[in-house]
Amino acid sequence: MMRSTLAAGLAGLILLTAASTALAARCTDYWSCEQAVRAWCSGAHPRADGDNDGIPCENVCPNRRIVNQIRAQIGC
Repeated sequence: MMRSTLAAGLAGLILLTAASTALAARCTDYWSCEQAVRAWCSGAHPRADGDNDGIPCENVCPNRRIVNQIRAQIGC
């Protein structure tokens, strides 16, 4: 009984995580540059840098210096 409850909880967590990643399919879905950079670096939003200038989601990331600082902090 405990195993099935644990398995169901784990499955729910995996689905919730996948859904939260899928929800941020547009740059307007991000509320911070860090959130956008994390999604971009992880591959969850590869098209975030549509013009290939090294700055994903320019609506929340104002410049490459800030993007590079965040990338250094998160190991991207």
